[in-house]
Amino acid sequence: MVFVFIFLSMNNLNKSTKTILLLFILFWSFQLISIAQTGSTLKQPDLSKSKFYTDSRPWTRWWWFASEIKKADLSDNLVWLKKNGFGGVEIAWVYPLNRMKKDTLNYTPRQKWLSKDWSNMVSYAKHCADSLGLGCDFTFGSLWPFGDQEVPFDEATMNMTDPSWRQEITASWDYPKKGYVIDHLSRNAFWHYAQRTGDALKPALKGSLSGLFCDSWEVETRQLYTKGFPEKFRERYGYSVMDYRDSLYSNRMPYPAVRYDYMKLLSEYVINGFYKPFTQKSHDLGAYSRVQCAGAPCDIISSYASVDIPESEALLYEPAFANIVASAAGLSGKKVVTSETFTCLYGWPRDHHSEEQTADLKLVADAVFANGVNHIIWHGKPLNPAGQDTFKFYASVHVGKSGSLAPEIPSFNKYMEKVSGYLKQGKAVSKVAVYLPTEDTWVAGELPIEKQFIWAWGEYEHRYTYLPAELRSWRPLWINGEFLQKADLHDGILQAGDLSFSAFYMNVKFMDISSLRRVVELAGKGLPVCLKRVPCEPGFYPSGNEYGLLLNKLKAMKNVKTSWQAMPLISPLVKGSDKTDFWCRETSEGLTVFFANPHAQWLKFPLAYGQSLNTKTDTINIKIHYKGKEIPYSLIFQPYQSILIRIGKDGTISPVDIGFNPKTPVYIPRFKTGKEKWEVGSQQK
Repeated sequence: MVFVFIFLSMNNLNKSTKTILLLFILFWSFQLISIAQTGSTLKQPDLSKSKFYTDSRPWTRWWWFASEIKKADLSDNLVWLKKNGFGGVEIAWVYPLNRMKKDTLNYTPRQKWLSKDWSNMVSYAKHCADSLGLGCDFTFGSLWPFGDQEVPFDEATMNMTDPSWRQEITASWDYPKKGYVIDHLSRNAFWHYAQRTGDALKPALKGSLSGLFCDSWEVETRQLYTKGFPEKFRERYGYSVMDYRDSLYSNRMPYPAVRYDYMKLLSEYVINGFYKPFTQKSHDLGAYSRVQCAGAPCDIISSYASVDIPESEALLYEPAFANIVASAAGLSGKKVVTSETFTCLYGWPRDHHSEEQTADLKLVADAVFANGVNHIIWHGKPLNPAGQDTFKFYASVHVGKSGSLAPEIPSFNKYMEKVSGYLKQGKAVSKVAVYLPTEDTWVAGELPIEKQFIWAWGEYEHRYTYLPAELRSWRPLWINGEFLQKADLHDGILQAGDLSFSAFYMNVKFMDISSLRRVVELAGKGLPVCLKRVPCEPGFYPSGNEYGLLLNKLKAMKNVKTSWQAMPLISPLVKGSDKTDFWCRETSEGLTVFFANPHAQWLKFPLAYGQSLNTKTDTINIKIHYKGKEIPYSLIFQPYQSILIRIGKDGTISPVDIGFNPKTPVYIPRFKTGKEKWEVGSQQK
């Protein structure tokens, strides 16, 4: 309005003054437009130099049930968390507490979602956390898939087989009101959603650096698509995916080939339309992104590599899944790997709720530590009224004053803080890069019925993808096609991000031709390659003779062997480690190695109540190879204890005291567990 007044007054000014004023108006008009378009005047941090979660105290998810949030309750909860050894909270907004009660139809009063009153409470929580020296992250929405009442029909999740269908979000903060889940393949749909959500969170993002969190993928994935997807598919592959949509998951030919092409393009849409924009929006708001990509229909390593803090999950995912997350972190230079931990420990959804046993939790924590996690997020704490501890959340262990865990939480947190602190130092160490069988899972389609859960049906999730058993002593890690392209050979060592490998191992049914070309190129430079299985080319239209010629060239190289035993001598990291999982990091001072108690191996969902019960000492004799030396050492595992050692460059081993003695658990047998082979599930046959 001021600019309009100035412009109308210009008739009384001379020509030169008019020109200066016009330039002034144009300059500030563009500045205001720019500010309006970005929607943010927050100073963006230099995230390339930021050190996330340097305080290694565990955090907890903090459930806010839809209700009238009060400042006294927030401060009371945060003070309790501070006193009990927590380092921060991740606020998660969900439905009203009385949602499941059929005898009540009363609407629960609450601050309106994303309103000024709501923002004020969130900002107060952040201010209070800052004053207590606690971190504070925010889920970027209510419930799990992003969405709300403002998502328009044409920006909601779509299905190829039913143009009239859209996925609803039904149990959010707005319950019983419903909204739509955003189209996670559309950058525009995400951006529109992110604009209003980000605007409401801006006041809370002042103060200390916060993260914006995205939980695991809970979007309906079968026949998932978006506007323009069929046209892009035809342009890319030369045929119509719509001709095969009704039986896309059939194993009759040619559906597996079509499915591979579909998944490959879908992966690009998921990463470029959702995960990368989410991280960019986080940065625009002056925050960082922390994401569980688990369950997403995409190249799982590439998706995890596209966010600031990759997060695993246990025990709905086995601890071994964290190897994929930690591999993505190392390949992309990320230092911190978090894990949502203790979810549905004893089963779905409420078995032994508030009766959890710390020894069982320690078993899970040690398992994820040994598979690459270095920061624990408890799952989790409900927001309770000041002085009370009556609210519960159905799928998590209970973090609060009244649960069975309460007396041991401070000392248990201290234990996890100490281990996490050591495992954040330096860089992860591995001798062998193993090609992740992404192509195999895309071709395979559905999991066998006996391996499916109500929330998991597809091979693409890699729930049963395990590292090769014969490589355990070399502490292998995963690599995918993207990072094969980015990696290079230096003095015979494959360098990829923060990771260094002495050999490459491939045991897959299918490999994309772009990856095969790169393997041939690296092998030609001298990289030792173990070709356990000769792969086939996936996809509807093969490339012709090139694939076969590449395979023949690879097999003819002297540094390419068909068995690991025939490979050139590559010293293992830890010989004799078959009965314990371990994680290794190297600093300028030497190696740090964490060995999980043998009872933490092969954990499956769910745990038996008291599965950690143990009365005997286990001794494992190992040999550590470091700086050209073979160093013998005896690992003596007392009941419930794991082991952390530091190895100097001169070969001196110094044990670190990480002793924590949980209360002896009560055991209730529930099922028989069998030790699964450390193999890729889709490759065992």
